[in-house]
Amino acid sequence: MLFFLMQPAVMYSGMLVAAAAIPAVFLMIKVYRSDRLEKESPYLIKKLIWAGLFSVLLALVEETVLSLILGFFVPVESSLYNIIMFFVIVAFAEETSKYLFMYRKTWKNPEFNCQYDGVVYAVITSLSFALFENITYVISYGFGTALIRAVTAIPGHACFGVFMGVFYGIAKRCDYRRNTSGASFFRCMAILVPALLHGAYDYIATMDVEGDDWSFIVFIIIMFVISYILIGKQAKKDRPIIY
Repeated sequence: MLFFLMQPAVMYSGMLVAAAAIPAVFLMIKVYRSDRLEKESPYLIKKLIWAGLFSVLLALVEETVLSLILGFFVPVESSLYNIIMFFVIVAFAEETSKYLFMYRKTWKNPEFNCQYDGVVYAVITSLSFALFENITYVISYGFGTALIRAVTAIPGHACFGVFMGVFYGIAKRCDYRRNTSGASFFRCMAILVPALLHGAYDYIATMDVEGDDWSFIVFIIIMFVISYILIGKQAKKDRPIIY
């Protein structure tokens, strides 16, 4: 009897997880297939997916600790608190966590031999991050959250990953050419630019002013269009890094 009572709950939970996962998986496949020169191995892709999971855990710890510290110095209801929270704590905690785990898995990997590989690595890590983050949100808040995050948060993380990957690929090319300063600069940009976009995304999403919904939608559309163009251009002009 208990088994039959549990079945609807299990099925509903499964539907929630699927609703959270499908958009991320779809975008992962899209970016992976855009790699026209040399596809990355399934083994490396699995490592990047796990990197996304571990980056969620690291970011969660960082955000929890830093937000508690921030609350001691800045009033929680103030605009300054929101700015620091979104642009510094949340954005940098999440983007640096993604970057660090991606870097460890790919920077010295011999498969990282084309500039577009950087986009593939960053987007898959970011979407894996979004996937596991989305699952926790959906289980906590329900199916409606899955629909909202499917068209906002998941594409948002994908876009952050595109910008991260573009600079990461350039950094690798600089590294091959023994351009140490150039490699360091573009590695920093691979964190800074996505973090600023992420902070702007979170801040606009939580603004409590008239018309803020439209501002958020316009921001997402612009960011998505630019990311889509970047993916096409980076994939089209991709070439081995050693050249």
